[in-house]
Amino acid sequence: MAADNLLGDFLKARRARIAPSGRELALSGQRRVAGLRRDELARQAGISEPYLTRLEQGVDRHPSPQVLQALARALELDADTAAYFYSLAAPAPDAAPGPARSAGRAASGPGAGGLEVAGPEVSEDVHRLLDAWADSPAYVRDRRFDVLAANKAARALASMYEPGRNLAREVFFSPGARRLLPDWPLIAEQTVAALRAEADQRDPQTVRLIAELETSEDFRRLWAKHDARPSRDELKRFAHPDVGELSLRRQALTVGGAEQLVIIVYQAAPGSASADALARLVYEF
Repeated sequence: MAADNLLGDFLKARRARIAPSGRELALSGQRRVAGLRRDELARQAGISEPYLTRLEQGVDRHPSPQVLQALARALELDADTAAYFYSLAAPAPDAAPGPARSAGRAASGPGAGGLEVAGPEVSEDVHRLLDAWADSPAYVRDRRFDVLAANKAARALASMYEPGRNLAREVFFSPGARRLLPDWPLIAEQTVAALRAEADQRDPQTVRLIAELETSEDFRRLWAKHDARPSRDELKRFAHPDVGELSLRRQALTVGGAEQLVIIVYQAAPGSASADALARLVYEF
């Protein structure tokens, strides 16, 4: 993954997804490119084609807010993807923060190939919070989807929630992921969109992760769409080999003072078959 022209790559990819209007088809005749041509997007956004060319080629990387908003409208971006698009034009930080040592308990573990995966600090207070949710699977991940801490219920639910695992790797490379997740195509799409929205693609560790994930044909196809959408509170289904199907409501929470951390909690509806199955799963783990 090239991290040196993120704005230009996004513009080219999203331009290719916009269907030209009937007027544009009549004016252009036979077309050689998918989606809008550069001059057509420039005209719709009210900017010059040479300026759009400079943006796509990475010569100009910091357009004004007015230009960004005009391009977002012309590209028909939703709110999440537009927010991601605006972030690409922000100046890069002077230096990406290095991994911090975990406080108290270890928040690292064996990743792919047995490597140690170090992450930001997970405080003892957060560990106690996870453990207090004894009946609800809960874990902490960073913006690169590395799992840093997890309670017993999360580890019982799936091995992908063990600290040290990377959730994106698990979704695309773990043989059991497609069996565990009946809605795998949707989960894969959500994972890729959330990774793009949340991870810092200028961070060297993220660059290496994306390069590894791009060895998956499914990941490459989804990543090329340039969709961006943070994790949402949604219903997620699991087909667990021991207790059968569970439908759990996922909630994503931020950690005050630790913007790089996200707490994910799964809850079953009270009195439901999923709640009974989850309780049995945790008890037997």
